[in-house]
Formats: sequence, C-alpha cells, structure tokens
Amino acid sequence: MDLDELRLLDALTYVEGLMAFVAFAALTLLGSPYGRYSSHYPGRQVPARPAWFLQELPSMAWPLFEYARPAAARLGSLPNRVLLAMFLIHYVQRTLVFPLLIRGGKPTPMLSFAAAVLFCTYNGYLQSRYLSQFAVYAEDWVAHPCFLTGFALWLTGMVINIHSDHILRNLRKPGEVGYKIPRGGLFEYVSAANYFGEIMEWCGFALASRSLQAGVFALFTFSALFTRAKQHHQWYHEKFEDYPKSRKMLIPFVL
Repeated sequence: MDLDELRLLDALTYVEGLMAFVAFAALTLLGSPYGRYSSHYPGRQVPARPAWFLQELPSMAWPLFEYARPAAARLGSLPNRVLLAMFLIHYVQRTLVFPLLIRGGKPTPMLSFAAAVLFCTYNGYLQSRYLSQFAVYAEDWVAHPCFLTGFALWLTGMVINIHSDHILRNLRKPGEVGYKIPRGGLFEYVSAANYFGEIMEWCGFALASRSLQAGVFALFTFSALFTRAKQHHQWYHEKFEDYPKSRKMLIPFVL
C-alpha cells in the first residue's frame, strides 16, 4: 500500500512539473484573471475574502491532518516535522490571516478560484504526504548547511512577502480610491516585491527539503508568479508616467 502511494506521489510530482510549463504558457497568453484584471473575465465571481480562505484552505488542512492522525509518530525524524511545519506556517498565514487583512479586494473569477482550489488540494496532498510518510532524513539534517541556507531563504522570503502585502494594503488612505505606485521595502527595486518574496520562500523550502516534490512546487510558483509580475510591471508603466524607470520587474538589480 505504501509503495503504491509512493508511486502515485512520484507520478503527481512529474505532473506538477508539467503543469508549471502549462501554467506559464497559459498565463503568458491569457494573462492572470484576478485582482485588478478580474473585470476582464466574464462569469460569476467569488468575493475576495472567502475566495482566499477557501482556495488556500486545502493546503493548510493536509498538514494539519498529518499531524492529527493517530499514526502521527510516523512523521519521521525532526527534519520531517520541521519541513512540514514550514509548509503549514505559510498556509496558516495565507488561509487565516491574509484574508482578514484584505481591504476591499477585487472578487475572483470562478474559473480562477476553482483552479486555485484544485491546485492547493493537489499540492497540499503531495507535499504533506511525502514529508510525513516517505521522505527520509538523518536527524542532524537540520544542522546541514543546505538545510540552514534553505531555511534562511524561506524565512526571509516569507518576511518579504508579508511586509510587501502590508505595503500594498496601505497604499490608499481611508476614503481614497484608485491605484498608487508602491513605495518602500523591496518595492523600491522591483514591481512585484510580494511575488519575489514568495518565490524566494519556496526556493528556500526546496533547498531545505532537497526533494523533487518541493522542487516542482518552487518551479510552479515561479512559472505562475513570473507571468503575473510581468503583467503588473507592464501595467504600472502604462498607468503611471512617473513610474521609476530603474525599477526591475521581479528580481532586484537583475530582472
């Protein structure tokens, strides 16, 4: 039974890698149907707060389920538990905290919402089951330079992501409408500082876990957020004549 599930997880890993390239091509051609662009897509839409809560929920529920199982002792060594906790912490923040802080967010098209629910269910299962049941680490892996570097990148990326979201939420004062140029933090260097933080976060997670499963998740994250960052960058330049010309799209001083 365990061998059958491991084979399933291996297959899901390769499928997610393929999905990264499909998502990159689709989002490049069609654009990202969310936020300021959601009005361009017809059909029913889901209000921002419930959309974020429900679509992120599966990725929080899967690791919680693994921790709550009667066979929780099978979570393996300390590195397994720490890595699964890293995944869980991100999705606790995205599921429970982030939606509560939204200020007048744009509704999400139903198709985009459904795709996000499916991906979070899929990837939540893949990462949680692999880390809790199949990944094998030595107890001292948490002291290995590869893990420590990955953990530092994950933590730094999460801080950048949360801080950048805070800047975006506070661009407008109460009663103000319209869009403004983000200022402060890494927004002084890139148009999509929040996306840069999330990409760094999952690249760090992949390095810390040193697994193909986390690697394809980082690849999918980059594929999706790169296209969104490009769309944002172009929109800012079209919207604001005084938009900083030196500001990069996604990676400070590079891209």
